Amino acid sequence: MAMAATSITVSNPNISSHKHPKSLSPINFPSNLRIPTTYLIKFPFKNLSSSSTSSLTPLCAATTPSSSPSNETISNKTFHGLCYVLGNNIDTDQIIPAEYLTLVPSKPDEYRKLGSFAFIGLPATYKTRFMEPGEDKSKYSIVIGGENFGCGSSREHAPVALGAAGVKAVVAESYARIFFRNSVATGEVYPLESEGRLCDECSTGDVVTIELAENLLINHTTGKEYKLKPIGDAGPVIDAGGIFAYARKTGMIPSAVPS
Repeated sequence: MAMAATSITVSNPNISSHKHPKSLSPINFPSNLRIPTTYLIKFPFKNLSSSSTSSLTPLCAATTPSSSPSNETISNKTFHGLCYVLGNNIDTDQIIPAEYLTLVPSKPDEYRKLGSFAFIGLPATYKTRFMEPGEDKSKYSIVIGGENFGCGSSREHAPVALGAAGVKAVVAESYARIFFRNSVATGEVYPLESEGRLCDECSTGDVVTIELAENLLINHTTGKEYKLKPIGDAGPVIDAGGIFAYARKTGMIPSAVPS
């Protein structure tokens, strides 16, 4: 299927991650930066539209190939640790309730506090706590979910809270588009898609490894391996620390000059 370049303008983004400034001049992104069309939405970008999930759509306008990061930027990434398993339709209010949205992630103390409240909105049916009382980092570095992870209201604090809590990646059957895009934009967590229903195959506390280069999740507790869907060119954006860090890294916007 042919790929059509789409120009994207980003202005006055409402991304308050500690890794990104609150406002920048409009920027254009390279045509070979692709993400699954399932997650193409209008926030925080303009002029985006959804299309078939059977193809990948360019994220932005063309630049020279040298401005794009090599696939080697993520080829050696490996995440290893305990997993925390959830079901379907985990919404942003369960990830981080609205009452904590006054916390400002750009302030280190409030960023840590935001992490301490990650998944505090989960129902009582989840008997195992994601976060121990008094802690600001979870022992679970990988979250496994079902369908429609991150649904509900739009809040970039959701992936930021997970990143602040020490989560490196979320593996789910599918995502709400806004959560996927906020994860990429903030660079806090890798939103990876499973090819099967891993939330029925894994249990909270299992020791798992994610190999991004092989698109593979290994459950060392059960001895089973599972294929993941490639994250595509959203990977280098997350690896850079988010969309603005990526733009600075590739020369699309100037790096900050020390005063």
